[in-house]
Amino acid sequence: MSKRILVTGGAGFLGSHLCDRLIGEGHHVICLDNLFTSQMLNIAHLEGRENFEFVRHDVTEGFRFDVDEIYNLACPAAPGHYQYNPIKTMKTSVLGTMHALGLAKRIGARVLQASTSEVYGDPDVHPQPESYRGSVNTIGTRSCYDEGKRAAETLMFDYWRVHKVRIKVVRIFNTYGPRMHPYDGRVVSNFIRQAIAGESVTIYGDGNQSRSFCYVDDLIDGLIRAMETPDEFTGPVNLGNPVEFTIRQLAEHVVRLVGGSVQIELARPLPEDDPKQRCPDITLARRVLQWEPKVPLEAGLKRTVDWFRSVNLSDYTAPTPNY
Repeated sequence: MSKRILVTGGAGFLGSHLCDRLIGEGHHVICLDNLFTSQMLNIAHLEGRENFEFVRHDVTEGFRFDVDEIYNLACPAAPGHYQYNPIKTMKTSVLGTMHALGLAKRIGARVLQASTSEVYGDPDVHPQPESYRGSVNTIGTRSCYDEGKRAAETLMFDYWRVHKVRIKVVRIFNTYGPRMHPYDGRVVSNFIRQAIAGESVTIYGDGNQSRSFCYVDDLIDGLIRAMETPDEFTGPVNLGNPVEFTIRQLAEHVVRLVGGSVQIELARPLPEDDPKQRCPDITLARRVLQWEPKVPLEAGLKRTVDWFRSVNLSDYTAPTPNY
């Protein structure tokens, strides 16, 4: 059955892929975005489609639409971007979620909150299950994002308990793929951009810190499966790839795929509160969503490198000087 669906942050990396999938399934999609860290280039191919609308709007201001579902993805997600204006980042997480929940309450819509693995902080438990409460610095430079997302989860569950709003909370781990902003400062986009330019691939710290990398198509499948679960299932549920790689291993993969004589350089100190390990326990996603990632890192990185090579990087400007 065709639905009307609101996607906040819909012109971003994840949001644009979600819009693609939902439109492909025959739904009418309203894409809401203020274009701070996102790009119209991401949704240009959707312009003119009868079942797609773009609305330029900041979620810190209220919004009203008649929809069946709300995917709340709006928020800068790369450290350099969310640290550039930390107060705005916190307001986006808290006020944006309040406005999404207020709308869902008024019209009886389901609402999915795109939370993050950052709610676990620099974890003491590995891999991280949903029951782990996290180890987060409340006053550090990453706190605007970490605590903003934690507060958003609190709001979701309070609206569920008090107002019976139909909620879904997903915790997204590192995701990569085509349409990543080339200047988002994340490790995958940094490495690919540097390698294609023939520059040294620079690693923060000693390169032994680990991450798990989920290809964007897999992640979008998980979001939709979470939204489609019965109302009794609220989450939170982890979505990410449980296969771990060190940052140095990732750099070696990228260098091999790009080719040439690119060097790997340990050039910079590890940022404050940067987690040493980050890997999801996806037992719950496997059981409830029947979901797990399918795209291996090598295949996903190749598609991402091919995309980076296909675009003109001069069409993309860094949203902030922090990348």
